[in-house]
Amino acid sequence: MSMYDCIIIGGGPAGLGASLTLGRARRKIALFDDGTNRNRVTHESHGFITRDGIKPHEFKGIGLSELKNYPNVSYFNKTIIEVRREKEEGNFIVKTRDNNEYVSEKLLLATGIQEVFPIESIRKFYGKSLFSCPYCDGWELRDKPLLILAEKEEHILHMVKLIYNWSNDLLVLTNGNDLSQEGMRELAKHNIEIKNDRIEELVGEEGYLKEVRLASGEIINRTLGFVAPTYYRPNYFAEKLGCEIDEKGRVMTDPRCRTTQKNVYVAGESRKPIPSSLMIAAADGNKAAVSINTDLTEERF
Repeated sequence: MSMYDCIIIGGGPAGLGASLTLGRARRKIALFDDGTNRNRVTHESHGFITRDGIKPHEFKGIGLSELKNYPNVSYFNKTIIEVRREKEEGNFIVKTRDNNEYVSEKLLLATGIQEVFPIESIRKFYGKSLFSCPYCDGWELRDKPLLILAEKEEHILHMVKLIYNWSNDLLVLTNGNDLSQEGMRELAKHNIEIKNDRIEELVGEEGYLKEVRLASGEIINRTLGFVAPTYYRPNYFAEKLGCEIDEKGRVMTDPRCRTTQKNVYVAGESRKPIPSSLMIAAADGNKAAVSINTDLTEERF
């Protein structure tokens, strides 16, 4: 088995950014990614200066192409199924689905997060006509009649207040959940309509919404909108390695991305788990890489 200075799990902006920084620091790196990054479903990514509007697969392709300049960085398009330590505070052994194993001194978790939708069929339209982040997609939907699909009052009020900046033609669907009188009054002040009926079906083709059918029989003719998912880490590597997790599901770290387990680092959306922009995730990957390189330097000098 090859020995690496650091194995990075996750090839999103955090993992790519960390790989580039560590590669330039002459560290021997293995980057693993299986193509399940959550922005893969959208047509364009926005808000990353010099790359505004880039397609996610192009962004990733550019990052991987840049890593080819550093022969000390290896990229593996493989799924990790197990991470363990040789002994307490020892090296890490990473096992892939094809039963190959790789060993490293340091480990960076940058696997990101995944969405859970209040209605599973939302996934068919996610990234094409239904979105979750107005900073990413609000400009393209400005001044258009929009749906807001959310079930919890706190999510509804947050989304409405935020999206109202891009469009004030909003219709809230709560999928059978009631708002408090205070919440109703707050939305009524801005002439925002609320429908509490359960959603029967989302209708459309090839990712583009045509209408929403309610259990009451009413048909909503809106084709664009925002949803309020919840999020989770798609694996339990941090937990299995003994990293401390707080009551909100956040991996506890110091300001430099070090977890409570020696030589385990976490970067990007994996840390919180809440969504972040490409730029923030990439910056977090850079910060983690600097910590890893600093620790290697101090330990080996």
